[in-house]
Amino acid sequence: MIPATKPAVIRVMLVDDHPIVRAGLKSIVDAQSDMNVVAESRTGEEAVLLCIRICPDVVLMDLKLPGMSGAEAIGKIHGRQQQIKFLVLTTYEGDEDIYQSLNSGASGYLIKGMDYEVLLDGIRRVHHGRNFIPDQISRIVDERSPEELSPREREVLGLLAQGASNRAIAEALGITEGTVKCHVANVLSYFGVEDRTKAVVAAMRRGFVHLP
Repeated sequence: MIPATKPAVIRVMLVDDHPIVRAGLKSIVDAQSDMNVVAESRTGEEAVLLCIRICPDVVLMDLKLPGMSGAEAIGKIHGRQQQIKFLVLTTYEGDEDIYQSLNSGASGYLIKGMDYEVLLDGIRRVHHGRNFIPDQISRIVDERSPEELSPREREVLGLLAQGASNRAIAEALGITEGTVKCHVANVLSYFGVEDRTKAVVAAMRRGFVHLP
């Protein structure tokens, strides 16, 4: 009698800058018979290097990391090793965070605080080539405005979030104050607000900017 072939174990990599979070995730993952943690990283830069060397099956990626963001790391790794699957696990619920992560190559998006069974289901699904986006995340994506801010408008928004004046923005970007005013007006219109402060608040809530 030919013995049954033992299913391959899913090799998981954890990327989060909080050691306690990684320890908790490792405990949950390693307790499963069909998966185990093969690597851990606290930065996006380190994650890129480890993925090249270890090539895990699934990467659990936080978005807020020191230096390179999680979305940037996903993009760099996905461009080189498309066989690796990414499941974002973060505190960010903004539509821009979700959009950027999925656009970079993530197959799933989870919010920290969800039941751990949902996390394990997500790991298994993305490993088998399926997307895993819970209903509450799908609704956020579906409600996203079809219009997009231009790269220049995003630069202006980032400087607005730092409290820069129109003159300071013009000097930083090498454009006229009149042009800056046009970009600011477009930003206000995009978020449906009437002043710069409300635009920054809306941008932070939706994940367009993150202040330290």
